[in-house]
Amino acid sequence: MLISKLTPFRAEHVGSLLRPARLKTARTQRAAGEMTAEQLAVEEDLAIREVIARQEQTGLRDITDGEFRRSFWHLDFFSGIAGVEVYEAAQGIQFKGGQTKAKGLKVTGKITPGSHPMLDHWKFVAAHTNRTPKAMIPSPSVLHFRGGRKAIDAAVYPQMDEFYHDLGQAYRRVISDYAHAGCEYLQLDEVNFTYLCDEEQCAMLRARGDDPRALPGIYADLINAALEGASPEMCRAMHLCRGNFRSMFIGSGGYEPVAEILFNRLNIDAYFMEWDSERAGGFEPLSLVPKDKRVVLGILTSKTGALESKDEIKRRLDEASRYIDLDQVSLSPQCGFASTEEGNILSEDQQWAKLERIVQVAAEVWG
Repeated sequence: MLISKLTPFRAEHVGSLLRPARLKTARTQRAAGEMTAEQLAVEEDLAIREVIARQEQTGLRDITDGEFRRSFWHLDFFSGIAGVEVYEAAQGIQFKGGQTKAKGLKVTGKITPGSHPMLDHWKFVAAHTNRTPKAMIPSPSVLHFRGGRKAIDAAVYPQMDEFYHDLGQAYRRVISDYAHAGCEYLQLDEVNFTYLCDEEQCAMLRARGDDPRALPGIYADLINAALEGASPEMCRAMHLCRGNFRSMFIGSGGYEPVAEILFNRLNIDAYFMEWDSERAGGFEPLSLVPKDKRVVLGILTSKTGALESKDEIKRRLDEASRYIDLDQVSLSPQCGFASTEEGNILSEDQQWAKLERIVQVAAEVWG
């Protein structure tokens, strides 16, 4: 059940934020060998302290580091998992209109539990805010979905069941470490349940030998095994989107194909769900949400700078209320503003205006 201390968080955000120009320059200099790792860390610390203060000034109660220490929302995390390798790929992930950097993930050794360096990233946020620091990590399903069987060394894992077991246990250790460090708000960034609602993505899976009808159940078991590391005090959240890179997307389709498993089989307390465009379908699947769970409606878009009006946002909340009690609902953008260091196509001022609008509307709707 969602812990009561988090239920007032009516104004939410997914987590990643546009990188300031100074930090982008520092990261470029580091990549070119013109700056040491220690010098970059100093710049990251400064930028994160500033963005924490800005979130607090905006009125947000869940605070993140904006993912300022990452270049890519998932690659950086998986590079810290034993047995996983980030490699230079032939091409990047294909979005509608462009590709990411040509990097990929593959499993080259046994996945074993161990401490993860990103825990220190969360600890830095916790040390610099008196509000609730939120941790964001990619869902374990991400390691399988994009590359499939071909990205997992068959000599290491001849059977996929063993791969899923080891991955779940490695995640369980990571989540347990967050819990022991005092983390009460953990978000799994999960894109694959929504990709399984897109026929093009399902066709890709069938072509390589995967059954898209079986994967929701497989992923649910994997995620639940990982969440066994959570403490009773921890709010277990899940962010769902259809791709987010330089304001582009990958998938389309309503949540209906996965809604039953998503809401009733996963041990998740709160769902951050994309509903900023017709690509996400209607609100009807919300009728399946149990009464003890929360949905954070991603009604505002992080992909453009156009600011949604209060009336427009409230109208969409009214539409959603036909299928779910508004007491179970919060408000956020549909995704982060910078899932990769490049960021979406809008300005920092536009980003903060959207977050301020969310805080304003949440106050007017829920008090």
